[in-house]
Amino acid sequence: MKIDLQFNSISEFHHFANLPQPEHPLVSLIDYSQVQYPVEYDEIRLVQHYYSIGLKRHVGRKFNYGQEAYDFEAGILALVAPQQVVQLEIDHQAAADPSGWLLLVHPDFLWNTPLATKIKKYEFFGYAVNEALFLSEKEEITMVEVFRNIQREYQANIDRFSQNIIITQIELLLNYTERYYERQFITRRISSHQVLSKLEELLHTCFESGNLIHKGIPSVQEIADALHLTPNYLSSLLKVLTGRSTQQHIHDKLIEKAKEMLSSTQLSISEIAYELGFEQPASFNKLFKSKAQVSPSVFRSKFN
Repeated sequence: MKIDLQFNSISEFHHFANLPQPEHPLVSLIDYSQVQYPVEYDEIRLVQHYYSIGLKRHVGRKFNYGQEAYDFEAGILALVAPQQVVQLEIDHQAAADPSGWLLLVHPDFLWNTPLATKIKKYEFFGYAVNEALFLSEKEEITMVEVFRNIQREYQANIDRFSQNIIITQIELLLNYTERYYERQFITRRISSHQVLSKLEELLHTCFESGNLIHKGIPSVQEIADALHLTPNYLSSLLKVLTGRSTQQHIHDKLIEKAKEMLSSTQLSISEIAYELGFEQPASFNKLFKSKAQVSPSVFRSKFN
């Protein structure tokens, strides 16, 4: 049976998963072997109002985003931000020995700390679950040790140092995640470069089709959708491979096409701006000058 759920608090999730009430209302570390979803539900569409960081092995669950699905059989780390929609398909018979950790952190727990702002800048919270982090054996051991450090502090008597110590460990966990994602981008270089090739082909088609005047300049979201990736994941991947974001790649292709048109056609600068999908020529002039260091008219004068 299917069900749509929205958890406003960590306690609500504990109740649904047949877990004891959390020891702290704003943070919880859960042993996956203790999670017991109600057997009457085999598909759950979930929105939660807290951060979720899960290191999962053999948990008998498929996580879906759109048409993409992922089975957590090896050591895989998945991160979900508040308000993200996750769909779980649960096989209650599949996993005889589920294992792993699930860390739930309400944004209020981070309030008035540097991590409250910094956590929003970690792009991997915007990745789809099928873009989850595959951990090597050594990486998994490192991550498990951080989870255990959080567990020890979480289960100790709370004092005025407890929150800062737990937050320090959470930040360490996120920094390791950032490092390991970069490793994943590099070690999967073949598939990563296939994405880069598809991006170049897609941008070439966009800028050579003559449809920009009707469709406008492609957005990062449109490009990511065409490549079946999330915008954050695509930009992170491109930054590792090329040092440039998706938006910068779009602008590079746009300026390349603009230079071609300025040097080889008789179209006015305004006409070129409209052909390239700009609603206002002034916007084209501003972008061109920022990228080429000269105005379109000065650039064109070099070819007259």
